[in-house]
Amino acid sequence: MFISEQEPSQIRVSYFCSMMHRYAIELAYDGTAFFGWQVQPNAISVQSTIQDCFSKLLSGRTIDLVGCGRTDTGVHASYYVAHLDLETEIDCEQFVYKLNKMLPASIVIFSIQAVSTEFHARFSATNRTYHYFVHQGKAPFLHHSLQLYVPVDFHKMNEAAKHLLGQQDFTSLSKLHTDVKTNICTVTTAKWVQEKEGEWYFEITADRFLRNMVRATVGTLLEVGEGKIQADDIPTILAAKDRSAAKTSVPAHALFLCGVGYPAELFTTKI
Repeated sequence: MFISEQEPSQIRVSYFCSMMHRYAIELAYDGTAFFGWQVQPNAISVQSTIQDCFSKLLSGRTIDLVGCGRTDTGVHASYYVAHLDLETEIDCEQFVYKLNKMLPASIVIFSIQAVSTEFHARFSATNRTYHYFVHQGKAPFLHHSLQLYVPVDFHKMNEAAKHLLGQQDFTSLSKLHTDVKTNICTVTTAKWVQEKEGEWYFEITADRFLRNMVRATVGTLLEVGEGKIQADDIPTILAAKDRSAAKTSVPAHALFLCGVGYPAELFTTKI
């Protein structure tokens, strides 16, 4: 008789993985009415809203939806990835249709697809991209953009943004007292892009982000644009590893998670 050399816990994990079906979900949401992605007590979150709808479609079964990362209260996602494990197979197209009928207009499901149990929405991600939108002059339809009331120099802000590239400690641009083990991040893209006259967005891509990192970064770059600090001050701010060395964070309403990258062998986008 063959005796497995695995520990009992390993055998249980292997059995679990072989019996479960993992599904990746591509979605988007307007975060205005939600207290972020993550489930919170006595607050409506994106995660809990989707889980409740899934549970209703699955006869009340408890659903544990795993997201690619947290977004704070009021932050949006034009592209977001999550996964969940189910004991039974589902018709993905039918679930997309039914979920979109049940969910509020602020959440849309793009696709559901079966994936390997090796895929993990959060830990398999190799990079994430955020956009922060700003505009100059009054505009009635730019609800998800920050209006700038003083002139700013986008050329100087782009010069400053170059100092963010590479692997660095971003403690100075992180919320205080978080529970992460390291504040080291590798930024591969950091630039201001003009969409049209008077409308811009800041794009930043990194392997990981700290809490409040993008909003603190944009706030500091706007100080450069206004001439309050210099582009060459950015390395000094980062080297200080002190949140008080950087400037005020900008509001959440103009921030979007807009891209999440994965190894092609684990996940390929369907949108």
